[in-house]
Amino acid sequence: MVTLICSLSRGKGSWGHITRLISDHNWDEIVLITNDWCKQNFTPTKEVTWVLINRNMGFELMKKTIKDALPKAKEVSLNMISGDGKEHMATLSAVKDLWPNYKLCILTKDGLKYY
Repeated sequence: MVTLICSLSRGKGSWGHITRLISDHNWDEIVLITNDWCKQNFTPTKEVTWVLINRNMGFELMKKTIKDALPKAKEVSLNMISGDGKEHMATLSAVKDLWPNYKLCILTKDGLKYY
């Protein structure tokens, strides 16, 4: 089972990337780490689990919020094309605690790539 975890922020330029990543690939589960505004304005093409954070949260609270909301999964692919540094650090820290062997994924002109 592969779960896709994506950071989703206000940068609408990255929303197309996230939409294609969700739509064009088969994931067992999709998790979007975002805020209330993005949840209200982004329309995913598949069912997703929303993890809501607030950029004014302290780092430890943000990490705990993310970590506590992440699903049980055997394998995780992480995409952070959208978001900012604090969100990325909290997400990376939470994911690393739960899945030390996670993979980064990104869409390129050659298709989906893993790192």
